[in-house]
Amino acid sequence: MAGHQAKQAHLAIAIVFAAHGAVTGSFATRVPWIQDHAGLSAGQLGLALAFPALGSLLSMPMAGAVSHRFGARRALISLLPLWTLALMLPGHAPGLLTLCAALLIFGATAGISDVVMNAIGVETESRAGRSIMSGLHGAWSTGALLGSAGGTLAAHLDADARVHHAVAGVVLTVVGVLAARKTLDVTPGPEAEAPPHFALPPKSALVIGAVALCAVFAEGASLDWSAVYLRDILDASPGLAAATTTAFALTMAIARFAGDAVVDRLGAVRTVRYSGVLATLGGVLVVLAVNAAVTITGFGLIGLGIAVVVPLAFNAAARSGNNAAQAIAGVATITYAAGLIAPSAIGGIADLTSLTVSFGLVTALAAVLVVGASVMGTGGSRKAAGESAAPAAASASDEGRS
Repeated sequence: MAGHQAKQAHLAIAIVFAAHGAVTGSFATRVPWIQDHAGLSAGQLGLALAFPALGSLLSMPMAGAVSHRFGARRALISLLPLWTLALMLPGHAPGLLTLCAALLIFGATAGISDVVMNAIGVETESRAGRSIMSGLHGAWSTGALLGSAGGTLAAHLDADARVHHAVAGVVLTVVGVLAARKTLDVTPGPEAEAPPHFALPPKSALVIGAVALCAVFAEGASLDWSAVYLRDILDASPGLAAATTTAFALTMAIARFAGDAVVDRLGAVRTVRYSGVLATLGGVLVVLAVNAAVTITGFGLIGLGIAVVVPLAFNAAARSGNNAAQAIAGVATITYAAGLIAPSAIGGIADLTSLTVSFGLVTALAAVLVVGASVMGTGGSRKAAGESAAPAAASASDEGRS
């Protein structure tokens, strides 16, 4: 692929990722307004907020069939607007049942478009000949931050969320579709078999997904419980506790933007292995809870260590079988499930034991990244796996032992 075309395709899919993330950020900031409008208790809201993940889990297995039939770019042009415009639905829900239905649709459109755009991202990376997936997920995080900033401003102005989300939905639809039209046209070859309309994760994706699950579990636990951990374990002030979550999110974003250069230099396997070491060290610092500074550093190291795992897992999944979208859907289904389970699992373990024990589990899962990193080299040559060519002899002997 020519240099100009490669840059255009890379920029286009990065904008798609950012638009996708901006929808999530826009929604999250207006959840309190939606709760008040629908007249829900905290328990009812918690029930409703499980439905986006459920919708994603139901829709993702269909992504492979949709991409195969229409081609990934045509599928993305059709699916992305469903997600950006679905932002308007939750604010119009007058009660619990309608909100659950709206969030089910919201999650379903999020999940299936997520899989397709990641499949295009993997192909764009393959044709570019260098790592870009980590940066694409960094673009998603940037979009989420921008969406959150817009939502924070709208909430500060006491704007009606229905108006805010209508404006945001239309703007993001226009931006997203224009960008999607410039992405790569990824179509299956004539020899490729059509996947079933609803495909369970292929076996090749299960092991990769299991490793990615460890990172997503640590992410969900840290995002939702880091501030509580500082408050309850170290008696930190509300401001300092909140800063812990910020530090975690910030290190994740920085690591994703820096991740591509690291992967190009070290390769996917070593990057995940070293990332697992950092995350494990961070978990140990959290569990020790020596003081607030050390614990915040620990959460930062967890964020730094897990940031690039999911992008690399999608890449490995795409190289592991004949249908990239189906394999990515399998990994995404597993990781979404982990993100859904993690916060409640941490709370349940804490109720039975303590938050310290809960983050002992997080630390153990981070250590799995170290021993399971070799699956990130699945399904391709050293170059396809992102392994650097310079230390070829040493790399070959090292990977042979892993």
